[in-house]
Amino acid sequence: MYKILYARNIAPKEFDFLIEAPEIASHAKPGQFVIARHGERGERIPLTIADFDPVRGAIRLIFQVVGRTTVELAMLREGGFITDVAGPLGTPSEIEHLGTVMAIGGGVGIAALFPIIRGLKKAGNKVITILGGRTSELVIMKDECGRYSDDLIITTDDGSEGQKGLVTDAMKSVAARGERIDRCWAVGPTVMMKFCSLTASELGIPIWVSMNPIMIDGTGMCGGCRPSVEGKIKFGCVDGPEFDGAKVNWDEFMNRMRQYRNEEKISMERYETEVMSWL
Repeated sequence: MYKILYARNIAPKEFDFLIEAPEIASHAKPGQFVIARHGERGERIPLTIADFDPVRGAIRLIFQVVGRTTVELAMLREGGFITDVAGPLGTPSEIEHLGTVMAIGGGVGIAALFPIIRGLKKAGNKVITILGGRTSELVIMKDECGRYSDDLIITTDDGSEGQKGLVTDAMKSVAARGERIDRCWAVGPTVMMKFCSLTASELGIPIWVSMNPIMIDGTGMCGGCRPSVEGKIKFGCVDGPEFDGAKVNWDEFMNRMRQYRNEEKISMERYETEVMSWL
C-alpha cells in the first residue's frame, strides 16, 4: 500500500498526487514511469513520474481522468492509499550537456517533461521551454518549468495566455530568431508529438518524444506497447518510453491507440451506471 501525502485537482480533469514510495524515489530518473493499480482487481496503468524526492521518500504523479481507473484514483484523498505502485520503469532520458535545447510540453505531458527540463538545466544547457494547451488553465506547472528554463514560451489555442497558436508555431518562431537548437524533447498528446516531430525535421533539429502506448505490465512481457520505430517493432516500456520522433510510424501508432476506444467507452458507461445505482 502506498500512502497519498497530498492530492490536488490542478486543472480540469487533471490531478496531482504525492505518493510515499521511498524505494522508487531513491532510484527514479527523468523520463521514467510507474505502473499503478488500485484495488485487488484493479487495472494496471502507466503513470509518468513528474518529480521525485529521495530525501522525503516520495514521488509525484500527475494524471488526467480518461477512464474508469483514473476516475477511481481521482476520488482518493490525502491520507488514503493506492494498492500497488511498481517502478521506476523504462529507460531514463539521455541527459547530458548539449548546448541549447528545446523542451516542448502539452497538456498533462508537461508533468513528464518537467524532470527532463530540470535535468537538462542542471547539466549546463540553455533551455528553451514551450508549453501549450487549449486554454490557459490547462497549461500546468508553468512556474516550476520556468524555474529551470532560460526562456519560457506559453501558447494557447484560444489566446487566453501567451501566444495564440500551437506549440509548433512557437518552435518555428524560435528557429526564425536565429537560435541554434542542438536537440529537442516533446511530450504531450500523440498528435502534438507527431507534428512537433515533423516540424523538428523541417528545421533540422533532432527530437525525442515520450510515447504513451497501451501498456499492461511495463516490463516487456505483454507485448502490447509496440510502436514501430524506423521500421522495427519496439517495446514502449523497456526500449522507451523515449524514441527518435523522426523515426516513429505515427499513423500506425495513432491507430493502435484507438483500437480499444469502444471497449473503454462501454467500461466507463457501466461504471457510471454502477455508481449511480448506489446514490
